[in-house]
Amino acid sequence: MRRQLLSLRLLSIRSSRRTLLLRPRRIAIMRMSWFIRTCSVVCRRWRLLLRFGRSGRFMRHMPGWTLAPYVTSDFQLHGLTAITTVVASLVGGLFRLPLAKIIDIWGRPEGLALMVLFMTIGSIMMAATDSVQMYCAAEVFSVTGGNGRNYILSVLLADTSQLKNRGLILAYIASPYIITTFTSGYFADSMLNGPGWRWAFGIFAILHPVLNAPLFLLLMIYQKKAIKMGLVPIRNTGRSMMQSIKYYLVEFDIFGLFLIVSGLAIFLLPFSLYSYQGATLEEQWSSALVVSMIVIGLVLIIAFVVWEAKFAPVTFVPYHLLRDRTVVGAFILAAVLFVEFYIWNSYFTSFLQVVPNLDLVRVGYISGIYSMGSCFWSFGVGAITRYTGDYKYQTLLFGMPLTILGVALMIIFRQPDVNVGYIVMCQIFIAFGGAALVVGQQVAVMAVTTHQYVAVVLAILAVGSSIGGAIGSTIAGAVWTGTFPADLARLLPPETVANATIIAGDIATQLSYPVGDPSRIAIQQSYGNAQRYMLIAATAITALGFPAVAIWKNVDVRQRKQVKGRVF
Repeated sequence: MRRQLLSLRLLSIRSSRRTLLLRPRRIAIMRMSWFIRTCSVVCRRWRLLLRFGRSGRFMRHMPGWTLAPYVTSDFQLHGLTAITTVVASLVGGLFRLPLAKIIDIWGRPEGLALMVLFMTIGSIMMAATDSVQMYCAAEVFSVTGGNGRNYILSVLLADTSQLKNRGLILAYIASPYIITTFTSGYFADSMLNGPGWRWAFGIFAILHPVLNAPLFLLLMIYQKKAIKMGLVPIRNTGRSMMQSIKYYLVEFDIFGLFLIVSGLAIFLLPFSLYSYQGATLEEQWSSALVVSMIVIGLVLIIAFVVWEAKFAPVTFVPYHLLRDRTVVGAFILAAVLFVEFYIWNSYFTSFLQVVPNLDLVRVGYISGIYSMGSCFWSFGVGAITRYTGDYKYQTLLFGMPLTILGVALMIIFRQPDVNVGYIVMCQIFIAFGGAALVVGQQVAVMAVTTHQYVAVVLAILAVGSSIGGAIGSTIAGAVWTGTFPADLARLLPPETVANATIIAGDIATQLSYPVGDPSRIAIQQSYGNAQRYMLIAATAITALGFPAVAIWKNVDVRQRKQVKGRVF
């Protein structure tokens, strides 16, 4: 035991410019106490509680996609639906790197509680929102908390599972999506036609702490047991309050985080907002707001690069890990997948209601096919990985072709007067392909890194996903605002063309025109045109995933042995 404890304390960072990498502390020691007591029972309980707690996030996430168009429509800004997630995607993903440091210093139970608090605050703000701006701010809290909580759960899974079984464990934890797909549509419909969308978010402000409390209590119980056994050293830093604040600001590289998040957000937002800045294209792109935001964003991004390269005492990004081609390829794939997903998914629920004229229950079913199907097939991917040791060729020869086929076919089928069954078929293709891609990229980075770096490479994937999601939302918003209002004004009949701006800004107004009415036909055709451009862009971007996967190392995970215990 002493030898194990000593080895845990030896890992340190000796250079003056350190990376946001964690030192093994509480959880490794806590985990020793589990082995002394009832490790196998605890692990089974832990995974069950991980699954139980995570289901609340899934239940909130899926109705959120359906209700978001109604939130923005209440403020006559339906066209901004896509960009409500731009800043949230950036903060939610980039925050995972400093979060790794936070849960090392404070502890994982405390980190989990903080993330659940963020999720709860986000839900409360959504329920009380009085503007799209406030809704965007609420998304930042909600997405940051949800992503951070999921990150902590993923790290806990890596602590308690063998590499060859990790695909199956990831599938098991994601399996609540299979159930919530069938409930989210009914929930969204009952809320919208009952007390209103605000109560939908208010309910989750209650559910988040309730569903995550069992896991938090389990972590706290075993942490206290470890303290009583004398396995957790008492830390006395000797720092004052101001010294501690300064220390954490440096350790978490808050300045670097601010530069990259604000730089990317300010640079990306004008591409979705330009159409609101003037009547003509020249006026829109020459407006002071658009030009200044693009310039300031670029300056901040350049400042981040200079800060990280020359001045940061603790670098935000673990650059030494990016020398591995598998990590780089997985990072690119994560970004590509989120770019294409957010492009075709941002206005998907609106399309399903307006064009095929589906109710919210059926919209919930179809929009949830990706989540349900990918979670279902993740078990197959995990089983194949366990028994064959392969993850690369599943991803390259099955996941990528099926995904790009599904996205490309939607160019044809996501149009007016096309049977909705073809859309369902495309969603199934993307879901099964996505299972291989998502599980494959996570197993790939864990297979090529030592155990203490697993949490860091998972955070790197999250950064790629967050940047990709922000770019995808920006592209979707830019295409929508650049095509839909203009097509609507061109196609609407003379008696309703004066209401084009109102129609474009409110999905309820769009649905108020009966199917077959000339105005409804014009709206449907405008949706089809915008969707075509979005899906062409998504298909082209998805193709970049092939070279990203091709450069991976193909490690036989059956033969790979990793150190048990804490993963950072």
